[in-house]
Amino acid sequence: MPLTNQETYQRYVWAGMTRDAAALAELFTEDGVLETPLLPAGHSYPRRMAGREEIRRAMTAYYERSASDDRTVNVDRTRYILHATADPDVFIVEIDTAFDGPAGESGMSLVQIFRLRDGKIALLRDYFAPDEVA
Repeated sequence: MPLTNQETYQRYVWAGMTRDAAALAELFTEDGVLETPLLPAGHSYPRRMAGREEIRRAMTAYYERSASDDRTVNVDRTRYILHATADPDVFIVEIDTAFDGPAGESGMSLVQIFRLRDGKIALLRDYFAPDEVA
């Protein structure tokens, strides 16, 4: 039975929070694409990953590089709204992520657009401020 949009999103968030690149990649179709269009070329976070295996490799490398990021997501203060669209395979999420860290509380607002195919993510466009990601 296919996951609901809510379940897909929750699994995506969990994989990211736990830095589980394999679990994150498995949410994508074999030819799935993860894009971060606002990032400049050469940023430490990959700007475009095409294919499940590239997503797995690139996110594993990113998680290893960013292991020194000592901020943690404050789940109690983080909020999101999932918006359904006229197309049942497309949903949009508005997110206000709250972090706790040595420098105190901080946050990041972003928008993600998910396009599904056969219950998997075929395209994810992640729009966030480049200076918020190490």
